[in-house]
Amino acid sequence: MKKLHNDELNRLTVKAFRAAPKMPLIIVLDNIRSGHNVGSIFRSADAFRAAAIHLCGITARPPHREINKTALGATESVEWHYFTDIRMSLDLLRSMNYDIYAVEQTDAGMALENFHPAFDRPLAVVFGNEVSGVQEDVLALTDGCIEIPQYGTKHSLNIAVSAGIVIHDLFMKYMQTTKNIF
Repeated sequence: MKKLHNDELNRLTVKAFRAAPKMPLIIVLDNIRSGHNVGSIFRSADAFRAAAIHLCGITARPPHREINKTALGATESVEWHYFTDIRMSLDLLRSMNYDIYAVEQTDAGMALENFHPAFDRPLAVVFGNEVSGVQEDVLALTDGCIEIPQYGTKHSLNIAVSAGIVIHDLFMKYMQTTKNIF
């Protein structure tokens, strides 16, 4: 076994990435305080070819020093849009026939492992503020909630970690469901 060097990884150029097929997933970030978290989510979106990211409210947007530090250029490859209010993002997604799910702990949430979208319609997942999560009134605008089961004492994960888990899980399900091979 040998570690692969960067030139052996067959990485796409930014131009090739932008033209490449994407998973029909938009990540909606609402009022995320940390630019480092936003940058990390850009990297996960790039890694698993999410269609785009919607940055809403106080969420930092490129160019931003903290985002750049963790995104490592993914802000150039991943399409992103800014909305002053999340409702504008959700209205647009709804008009484009997206199924919209929040990632939040609720009394009616579905465990991530039990969430199996058919991918016959595009999907959007909403992540809320690091402290207060997805706003109650925003939950009412979604089709449901996905929860990452946790078995420790904290029952909370860093938002960038949560997004990475959810995006990877949805990517694997997308590949299995559609038999799509990028």
